[in-house]
Amino acid sequence: MSEHSTTTTTASPTRTEAELRALMARAVREVRETNPLAPSITNTVTQSFVANAQLAVGGSAAMVYLPDEGECVAALGGAVYINLGTLMPVYEQTVPATARACAAAATPWVLDPVGVGIGSLRTRLIEAVRENPPTILRGNASEIIAVADLWGLGGNSADGASGDGPRGVDSTDSVDAAERAAVACARFTGGAVAVSGATDLVTDGVQVARLSGGSSLMTCITGSGCSLGGVCAVYACVADPFVAALTATAAYNLAGLRAAETCDGPGSFQVAFLNALYNLTTEEVTEAPLALTSTSAA
Repeated sequence: MSEHSTTTTTASPTRTEAELRALMARAVREVRETNPLAPSITNTVTQSFVANAQLAVGGSAAMVYLPDEGECVAALGGAVYINLGTLMPVYEQTVPATARACAAAATPWVLDPVGVGIGSLRTRLIEAVRENPPTILRGNASEIIAVADLWGLGGNSADGASGDGPRGVDSTDSVDAAERAAVACARFTGGAVAVSGATDLVTDGVQVARLSGGSSLMTCITGSGCSLGGVCAVYACVADPFVAALTATAAYNLAGLRAAETCDGPGSFQVAFLNALYNLTTEEVTEAPLALTSTSAA
């Protein structure tokens, strides 16, 4: 992928809710039928949860971290997930090399900019992948706002943002405050952006979807966001970025609701969540609550 400017990319087609739900259904079925590989360069704290969530929805997982490994898995096809949660010095080579390899192979990839603003290496990595940007950008509201600012996508990238940036790995901003930044990022990359919060937001720069569900217990375990990024990559193996992000988010919200009904605390919640993710039917995922609107043309 050639270097991007800050101009708006070619718009994605507008699709009806019924069309999107049909595509989500196809993505769920195809993943379970084909078991696509979605390798990850991910947070060492949450590798197991990411891999297990990918397996639960029907995908296949592989965890790598060296530059040549990243280039190798990018060439395999499918999709790649990169999470910046726990960095090692070698990631200064691994992350840009993998992003370039994905662009060269036209392999979709997902970026989770965990902890953007903590230290200079994360900042350098996010700036470095700007010329080969992710197919799906997934994070909390403050992280998405911070990425839009680092990529120079306009001084008004957020409405009502706190200006404080992320607090460690936690957001100090609401999902609504990140909508403008999410739309700007999606238009820049030509892909999709998923913003996690009490009500999730997913956009391709043309349409915005809000999805409700989940559980407050998801904030009591480590890796719920990280594993969502990994599942986005699984669905990106078989669907376009917007549909992949919608499908993953809908499945997560439903699994969170289901798990909260049967557990008695964070420990049993994680087990119940993986079970719920595994047991979701195609119909349940595609009938998940979803409110769809169009963005401003400006």
